[in-house]
Amino acid sequence: MQLSHLDDKGNARMVNIGEKAITERMAVAQAEIRMQPQTLAMICEGTMPKGDVFACARIAGIMAAKRTFEWIPMCHPLPIESVSIDFETEEPACLRVKATLKCHWKTGIEMEALTAASVAALTVYDMCKAVDRGMVIQNICLLEKAGGKSGHYIRNQEEE
Repeated sequence: MQLSHLDDKGNARMVNIGEKAITERMAVAQAEIRMQPQTLAMICEGTMPKGDVFACARIAGIMAAKRTFEWIPMCHPLPIESVSIDFETEEPACLRVKATLKCHWKTGIEMEALTAASVAALTVYDMCKAVDRGMVIQNICLLEKAGGKSGHYIRNQEEE
């Protein structure tokens, strides 16, 4: 199997996407933060000492998506059209971050979605660490992607 980010001599390279067609791309990624039940309650009630956790984490995730190509060495800069960061609570003590991104481009947007979800989760940790240092960020994964040569992917239960 030939790896696309290595040349014939095994040297790292950025894949040439110059001849690829522009298509609609979409990706959804998640990250979960496990915490104490009272920490989750404070986040939901808006009583965390550092302020609005959801607002800060949402902005951080959006900013991270836009800068992914600067952090992941072989990523291309993408013309991101939309970023949505959503939060779901799972009682008694889990917060799920979902990042949904869309663009029309020559390469996928999965890394940007994974980065957005990860940074939003890290921001939740930062906003809440004074209250709960034992939080755990876990289950960072791609849930769905569409567009491009490899087609549509939806994560199934067996992959978890």
